[in-house]
Amino acid sequence: MADQGGSQHGIARTSRVRTEAQKQQDLERIQKYRDLESHLRKLVAASDYSRDTFDLTTKLLKLNPEYYTVWNVRRRTLISGLFSRRSDGSSCWRACSSSSRCGTTTTCSAASLSSSLTRTPPSRASPTTGKSGTTADLDTTATVAPQQPTPQDDEEAQKKDLEIIKSELFFTIPLLLESPKCYWIWSYRLWILDQSILLLPVPIAKKIWQEELGLASKMLAKDRRNFHAWGYRRYVVSQLESKELGGESLVESEFAYTDRMIRADLSNFSAWHSRSKLIPRLLDERGAGEKERRDFLDAELNQIREALNVGPEDQSLWSYHQFLVDNLVSPVGRPTVPTLTLEDRVEYLTNEITEIKDLLEDYEDVKLIYEALLEYTLGLCQLEERKPEEEERQDLICWLKKLKELDPMRMGRWVDFERDYGLTELLPGGSG
Repeated sequence: MADQGGSQHGIARTSRVRTEAQKQQDLERIQKYRDLESHLRKLVAASDYSRDTFDLTTKLLKLNPEYYTVWNVRRRTLISGLFSRRSDGSSCWRACSSSSRCGTTTTCSAASLSSSLTRTPPSRASPTTGKSGTTADLDTTATVAPQQPTPQDDEEAQKKDLEIIKSELFFTIPLLLESPKCYWIWSYRLWILDQSILLLPVPIAKKIWQEELGLASKMLAKDRRNFHAWGYRRYVVSQLESKELGGESLVESEFAYTDRMIRADLSNFSAWHSRSKLIPRLLDERGAGEKERRDFLDAELNQIREALNVGPEDQSLWSYHQFLVDNLVSPVGRPTVPTLTLEDRVEYLTNEITEIKDLLEDYEDVKLIYEALLEYTLGLCQLEERKPEEEERQDLICWLKKLKELDPMRMGRWVDFERDYGLTELLPGGSG
């Protein structure tokens, strides 16, 4: 058994002795944090969403950006009075508040982030809200109609809201740089961006979202595999394409972006994933016919094969290759590939199996190659509605034997393969 006090991930552990002065400083910081938290709770209990409460959330979030409740309080202070024009922000606040089920220290997936924030913005003609952010009661005794805001008032309101939105976006940047995978910072930033659509003229809001796309690019340049940033980028793009911002399709530029990111790092799973999501729209918007779709498929297969020749141990490459192959084996409902005959699909898949077999000449100990060969050979049999032929059976037996050696931790899976496809009787001792 490894020494528990030894090393972890190849890094030797060292004991850290703290002085009494350092311990005292820690205790003082903890007490300061608890005092701030206690003060905020009292203000919230009193429904006080004033500027003082807002400033208190700033102090707490700089100390702990994972504290999702404080982000929700900050939202409330904005929709309860700091924004000069009241949006229907209370519904947005409740939606974001419900996301707290994810937990305070657990980071949610990019897909969850996108889905929880993808919504149709409320109408700009929103009701007046009360101090707590709820719709104010109408004064039925009033005999004089409320004074309508003048164009000058409206301009001043927009100016104030724009300043707040820019300030909030600026506030989150250092927090993101320090904690780039903190779900709550990304969530709050998207909420602020949504307010720009609700509160500002379209040209101004669109410019803010365009600048945000630049920030997403910078974040991904710093960490190309940050799936939070990738999910965030996809949401920003969807908003820039939306009717609310008078947007146009960005599918061509985003597809080109995946090209650049893949060339910089073949192992970028998120870039390959985004590419797979863009392809159906890309082909449709290009008005691609059967020949164009077939040429496109050939080019994608050639590109991923070249990548596999360089890094066959890379799971992200095999995931994208599997995406393309799945379109061949089960094309129903998949608009990526052209309308191919059964013979065409069999030819494509047979060629892919042959190419993958060639990889074994240089990479005989890469288990992902054997897994792909197993899956694609059985997929070929499925296409032709037949059982494996004798030569294929012998290949399957050989690949399973190698997988048992390379991946003994999943021995049960390989034993199940033997049983499910009737291979056990050909392997001495194959069932155990």
